[in-house]
Amino acid sequence: MLFTLLAIMVIFLALGFPMMVPLILAPLVIVLFFFDAVDPFIMLQQMLEGISSYVLLAVPMFIFAADIMSQGHTSKRLLDFIGAFVGHLRGGYAITTAAACTIFGSISGSTQATVVAIGGPMRQRLLKVGYKDSTAIAFIINASDVALLIPPSIGMIMYSLISGTSLGDMFIAGIGPGLLVFVFFTLYAYIHAKIYSIPLAAKIPWKERGKMTFDAIFPLLFPVIIIGGIYSGLFTPTEAAAMAVVYAFVLEVIVYRTVKLKQMFSIALSSGLVTSAVFMLVAGGQVFAWVIQFARIPQMITDTFLGGDPGPIYVLIIVSIFFFIGCMFVDPIVVILILTPIFYPAAIQAGVDPVHLGVVITFQAALGSATPPFGVDIFTASAVFNRSYLDTIRGTPPFIVMMLVIAVLLISFEPISTFLLPDN
Repeated sequence: MLFTLLAIMVIFLALGFPMMVPLILAPLVIVLFFFDAVDPFIMLQQMLEGISSYVLLAVPMFIFAADIMSQGHTSKRLLDFIGAFVGHLRGGYAITTAAACTIFGSISGSTQATVVAIGGPMRQRLLKVGYKDSTAIAFIINASDVALLIPPSIGMIMYSLISGTSLGDMFIAGIGPGLLVFVFFTLYAYIHAKIYSIPLAAKIPWKERGKMTFDAIFPLLFPVIIIGGIYSGLFTPTEAAAMAVVYAFVLEVIVYRTVKLKQMFSIALSSGLVTSAVFMLVAGGQVFAWVIQFARIPQMITDTFLGGDPGPIYVLIIVSIFFFIGCMFVDPIVVILILTPIFYPAAIQAGVDPVHLGVVITFQAALGSATPPFGVDIFTASAVFNRSYLDTIRGTPPFIVMMLVIAVLLISFEPISTFLLPDN
């Protein structure tokens, strides 16, 4: 049964079908041929149930807000502001890349959106100060991982939807690991620039710094509103998503006037297309999860890899391996939808905190999305920068090693992800 399920998915993916097709077709075949007593209409009910959660309302609104700000000049204002203060330091432009990806990630919640918004202007700046193209692209791809760790992470929204874990707690718990990644990347940027003698950029006068700071004030308030509002209890994550849309609209259409009112329809249409793809994946993931649960496939897998009485660390290692490998080949959202129902019960039984588990899963999803052979961010960067696949991945190995080190720390020390939670 498990072989049939996997074979159908591999065959249809190899034939070039979108992921949502095998995600729905494979469990349908299992029901028809192995559980003929089950009414296939139940699968339609499961699909509708999968996309009926209140939590999912946050997804289209965060996507819409990010699209509005990507269409405007938010990313440029952020880059100018950060570069004004650290660009002249050793490795300053690489540090600017990491910082800008961290801040923009708190707006978009998507690694791919961050690659597009920050990557375009930042790659030219990195090349201008002497970085190799492969290194510049690797910095951008891997720094964008932070977008999946800090609010409003779409990966965390998916995990919360499946597991029932508080989305507000997940958003807050992702801040620590996200900042840890930024610190590691900053240190690496400094050491790399020192070793390869990357020239220092010109120091910007304080007068211009003041102007760039003023220009960036409103974009910098974006994460403050989202994170501060959720942390203080002022509004829920879903309400924060609605606030994000309002704030993005006011900022780009009324204050900066970089987006025309007539452009809002095309931006909304683009956001709607992305949202529909996400919701189809969620619906398919719900069907897939229901069928594998009904077939007791999670018990088979957990008995094989998590038999006996495993400790929390061992469970997190196994979970990390599965999610890391899965996200190297498939979109992180799909992997979270498929694997979370398999490992969540065993992890909770082993005593793993559900919030910490969600952060570990999201981190592995972020790492896998930037890892060859088929990490989604690699192909996004290849398309955006018009570079070959090999050119795009050439500079990634040091970052993968660095992220694996952070993964070990995250697994070993739970407080990294839970220290900001109100109960801690």
